[in-house]
Amino acid sequence: MNQPVDSILPEPREGEHPFAPYVRILGRGKRGARSLSQAEARHAMSLILQGDVEDTQLGAFLMLLRVKEETAAELTGFVQAVREHTQVPTGLSVDLDWPSYAGKRRHPPWFLFAILLLAQHGLRVFIHGADGHTPERLYLRPTLAAFGLAPATSWTEAAQQLAARQFTYLPLAAWSPQLADIIELRPILGLRSPVHSLARLINPLTAPVTLQGIFHPPYGPLHQESGRLLGYPRTVVIRGEGGESERNPDNALTVLRANGAGDTDEVSWPALFERRHVKPKSLSLHHMYAVWSGAATDSYGEAAVLSTAALALLETGAAASQSAAWELAHTLWEHRDRHRFEQAPVATRPASPAV
Repeated sequence: MNQPVDSILPEPREGEHPFAPYVRILGRGKRGARSLSQAEARHAMSLILQGDVEDTQLGAFLMLLRVKEETAAELTGFVQAVREHTQVPTGLSVDLDWPSYAGKRRHPPWFLFAILLLAQHGLRVFIHGADGHTPERLYLRPTLAAFGLAPATSWTEAAQQLAARQFTYLPLAAWSPQLADIIELRPILGLRSPVHSLARLINPLTAPVTLQGIFHPPYGPLHQESGRLLGYPRTVVIRGEGGESERNPDNALTVLRANGAGDTDEVSWPALFERRHVKPKSLSLHHMYAVWSGAATDSYGEAAVLSTAALALLETGAAASQSAAWELAHTLWEHRDRHRFEQAPVATRPASPAV
């Protein structure tokens, strides 16, 4: 039986490094270059994860992909390779996969409170991410630490946290150090690489729902199609505030979805305010704490929490409609544990200028 064309892998020329064909495929010029097939992308990423690639090859490969822009087939192949090389404990299940890789620079990470509401409702949330790769951003890991919510350091600790509090944050470096190292190349290369996209799609625990926030609108359909090709039960993609899985309540929201049957669709949520809020002068975790405890109010922040939670409640099936999701989110907010945190965090940094 003949192999499908898209599953045939390129052979290196005599004397060539095994990874050289993948650099050549991408770098032959405007007329000769092409995208990788899904099988090629899978094999190329496997070589990277096995350490069978030279540093110069890796840099060239990543930047050629960046210039060309990755395809859904390439992302799917990359993710398949990562999942094959990731050792995940058996029997560890969650309801929602929550990637957090972008960091916040205009508004505080209000989505943390949405996750707390979901956990309060009994949904098990697995958060994974990376931080520090882009200056002037506030990431989730230091935010959790400031609130006294220690991130996990291993799968064992992640399982313990899920059992104790229904959510956990396990950094990418703890379960795929090779990918974490590539993300850390951003200050060296000066540009993001496809790893920033594929990391959001990994869904290591195969949660029935993965909620992905992207920043650049063209990446929305790309992630939606990749989720469809990966066969995840439900992929949910939004243009999140700052690129995180957080709704900006000042804007109408389009939700791109794909399901395990191979179907895609989109739904809309209306904007919650007639006029946009003024961006805060600083990203204050102390202010977040005050809003959670009820000592302060913040119309934007509370709406971001409630609308993000409502979206997740609807997509996980905890609510049957947008109106029911809204009502449940409000109820959870009203009955939150206002004394959950023993002390107020003090981390505050100036918000980035509007762009």
